[in-house]
Amino acid sequence: MNPVIGLDISKGESHGQAFLERGKPYRGTFQFEHTHEGLSKLLQTVHDVEHTSGQRPLLVLEATGHYQSPVVQFLLKSRLRKVKTDAADAYLLGELYYKEEFEPFKKRGVQLLNLRYLTRQYESLSKMCVQTKLQFQAVLDQVFPASKVSSGLCILAFHFDF
Repeated sequence: MNPVIGLDISKGESHGQAFLERGKPYRGTFQFEHTHEGLSKLLQTVHDVEHTSGQRPLLVLEATGHYQSPVVQFLLKSRLRKVKTDAADAYLLGELYYKEEFEPFKKRGVQLLNLRYLTRQYESLSKMCVQTKLQFQAVLDQVFPASKVSSGLCILAFHFDF
Protein backbone atom coordinates (compact mmCIF):
# COMPACT_ATOMS: atom_id res chain seq x y z
CA MET A 1 0.00 0.00 0.00
CA ASN A 2 0.99 3.60 -0.60
CA PRO A 3 -1.34 5.73 1.61
CA VAL A 4 -1.78 9.47 1.10
CA ILE A 5 -4.06 12.19 2.45
CA GLY A 6 -4.88 15.15 0.19
CA LEU A 7 -5.77 18.41 1.95
CA ASP A 8 -7.57 21.36 0.38
CA ILE A 9 -6.58 24.29 2.60
CA SER A 10 -8.94 27.25 3.05
CA LYS A 11 -9.19 30.15 5.46
CA GLY A 12 -10.07 28.76 8.87
CA GLU A 13 -11.03 25.27 7.70
CA SER A 14 -9.91 22.58 5.30
CA HIS A 15 -11.17 19.44 3.57
CA GLY A 16 -9.31 16.18 3.22
CA GLN A 17 -9.48 12.88 1.39
CA ALA A 18 -7.44 9.83 2.36
CA PHE A 19 -6.35 7.08 -0.02
CA LEU A 20 -4.97 3.68 0.93
CA GLU A 21 -3.50 3.34 -2.54
CA ARG A 22 -4.08 4.70 -6.03
CA GLY A 23 -7.78 4.68 -6.92
CA LYS A 24 -8.76 3.36 -3.48
CA PRO A 25 -10.19 6.18 -1.33
CA TYR A 26 -10.40 5.60 2.41
CA ARG A 27 -13.83 6.59 3.71
CA GLY A 28 -15.25 9.88 2.40
CA THR A 29 -14.05 13.44 2.27
CA PHE A 30 -13.70 14.96 5.73
CA GLN A 31 -13.68 18.55 6.99
CA PHE A 32 -11.77 20.07 9.90
CA GLU A 33 -11.37 23.56 11.33
CA HIS A 34 -8.00 25.12 12.06
CA THR A 35 -8.56 24.84 15.80
CA HIS A 36 -6.93 22.44 18.24
CA GLU A 37 -10.01 20.19 18.13
CA GLY A 38 -10.21 20.28 14.34
CA LEU A 39 -6.50 19.60 13.86
CA SER A 40 -6.76 16.75 16.36
CA LYS A 41 -9.46 15.29 14.09
CA LEU A 42 -6.96 15.44 11.19
CA LEU A 43 -4.33 13.71 13.33
CA GLN A 44 -6.83 10.99 14.25
CA THR A 45 -7.53 10.42 10.55
CA VAL A 46 -3.77 10.09 9.93
CA HIS A 47 -3.57 7.48 12.70
CA ASP A 48 -6.64 5.62 11.33
CA VAL A 49 -5.12 5.45 7.83
CA GLU A 50 -1.79 4.33 9.32
CA HIS A 51 -3.51 1.59 11.35
CA THR A 52 -5.53 0.37 8.35
CA SER A 53 -2.68 0.45 5.80
CA GLY A 54 0.21 -0.44 8.08
CA GLN A 55 2.11 2.62 6.83
CA ARG A 56 2.08 6.28 7.82
CA PRO A 57 0.34 8.25 5.04
CA LEU A 58 2.04 11.07 3.19
CA LEU A 59 0.19 14.40 3.45
CA VAL A 60 -0.23 16.50 0.31
CA LEU A 61 -1.64 20.02 0.51
CA GLU A 62 -2.06 23.22 -1.41
CA ALA A 63 0.55 25.93 -1.11
CA THR A 64 -1.82 28.68 0.03
CA GLY A 65 0.62 31.08 1.58
CA HIS A 66 -0.41 31.88 5.13
CA TYR A 67 -3.65 29.84 5.26
CA GLN A 68 -1.65 26.61 5.46
CA SER A 69 0.45 27.81 8.42
CA PRO A 70 -1.71 26.52 11.31
CA VAL A 71 -2.06 23.10 9.67
CA VAL A 72 1.64 22.79 8.85
CA GLN A 73 2.70 23.99 12.30
CA PHE A 74 0.39 21.45 13.94
CA LEU A 75 1.68 18.65 11.73
CA LEU A 76 5.30 19.59 12.40
CA LYS A 77 4.68 19.66 16.15
CA SER A 78 2.92 16.29 15.90
CA ARG A 79 6.13 14.87 14.40
CA LEU A 80 4.50 13.69 11.21
CA ARG A 81 6.36 13.20 7.99
CA LYS A 82 7.29 16.27 5.94
CA VAL A 83 4.34 17.81 4.14
CA LYS A 84 4.47 18.30 0.38
CA THR A 85 2.63 20.94 -1.62
CA ASP A 86 0.64 21.33 -4.82
CA ALA A 87 -2.50 23.16 -5.89
CA ALA A 88 -5.78 21.28 -6.34
CA ASP A 89 -8.76 20.22 -4.27
CA ALA A 90 -8.57 17.51 -1.60
CA TYR A 91 -9.69 14.56 -3.71
CA LEU A 92 -7.57 15.51 -6.69
CA LEU A 93 -4.56 16.13 -4.46
CA GLY A 94 -4.72 12.55 -3.30
CA GLU A 95 -5.05 11.29 -6.87
CA LEU A 96 -2.36 13.68 -8.05
CA TYR A 97 0.14 12.25 -5.58
CA TYR A 98 0.24 9.03 -7.56
CA LYS A 99 0.88 10.87 -10.84
CA GLU A 100 3.25 13.76 -10.06
CA GLU A 101 6.54 14.63 -8.37
CA PHE A 102 6.39 17.16 -5.55
CA GLU A 103 8.72 19.56 -3.79
CA PRO A 104 9.04 19.08 -0.03
CA PHE A 105 7.63 21.74 2.26
CA LYS A 106 10.36 24.12 3.39
CA LYS A 107 10.04 25.68 6.80
CA ARG A 108 10.76 29.41 6.52
CA GLY A 109 12.89 31.25 9.07
CA VAL A 110 11.49 34.14 11.10
CA GLN A 111 13.76 36.64 9.34
CA LEU A 112 12.51 35.55 5.90
CA LEU A 113 8.88 35.75 6.99
CA ASN A 114 9.45 39.20 8.49
CA LEU A 115 11.21 40.36 5.33
CA ARG A 116 8.34 39.08 3.19
CA TYR A 117 5.83 40.89 5.42
CA LEU A 118 7.80 44.17 5.32
CA THR A 119 8.20 43.94 1.54
CA ARG A 120 4.45 43.52 1.10
CA GLN A 121 3.81 46.46 3.43
CA TYR A 122 6.27 48.62 1.47
CA GLU A 123 4.57 47.70 -1.82
CA SER A 124 1.17 48.50 -0.36
CA LEU A 125 2.30 51.88 1.01
CA SER A 126 4.02 52.75 -2.28
CA LYS A 127 0.84 52.03 -4.22
CA MET A 128 -1.18 54.14 -1.78
CA CYS A 129 1.30 57.01 -2.14
CA VAL A 130 1.10 56.92 -5.94
CA GLN A 131 -2.70 56.73 -5.80
CA THR A 132 -2.85 59.69 -3.40
CA LYS A 133 -0.59 61.77 -5.66
CA LEU A 134 -2.77 60.98 -8.67
CA GLN A 135 -5.95 61.89 -6.79
CA PHE A 136 -4.35 65.10 -5.51
CA GLN A 137 -3.33 66.03 -9.07
CA ALA A 138 -6.87 65.37 -10.33
CA VAL A 139 -8.37 67.59 -7.63
CA LEU A 140 -5.80 70.33 -8.33
CA ASP A 141 -6.64 70.22 -12.05
CA GLN A 142 -10.32 70.66 -11.22
CA VAL A 143 -9.86 73.45 -8.70
CA PHE A 144 -7.09 75.32 -10.53
CA PRO A 145 -7.37 74.35 -14.20
CA ALA A 146 -4.83 76.96 -15.34
CA SER A 147 -2.11 76.15 -12.77
CA LYS A 148 1.30 75.00 -13.90
CA VAL A 149 2.57 71.74 -12.50
CA SER A 150 6.24 70.85 -12.68
CA SER A 151 7.53 67.39 -11.68
CA GLY A 152 4.51 66.71 -9.53
CA LEU A 153 4.95 69.95 -7.58
CA CYS A 154 2.44 72.73 -7.83
CA ILE A 155 3.41 76.24 -6.88
CA LEU A 156 0.53 78.63 -6.44
CA ALA A 157 1.11 82.32 -5.83
CA PHE A 158 -1.55 84.45 -4.23
CA HIS A 159 -1.44 88.16 -3.70
CA PHE A 160 -3.55 89.49 -0.88
CA ASP A 161 -4.37 93.16 -0.54
CA PHE A 162 -4.86 94.21 3.06
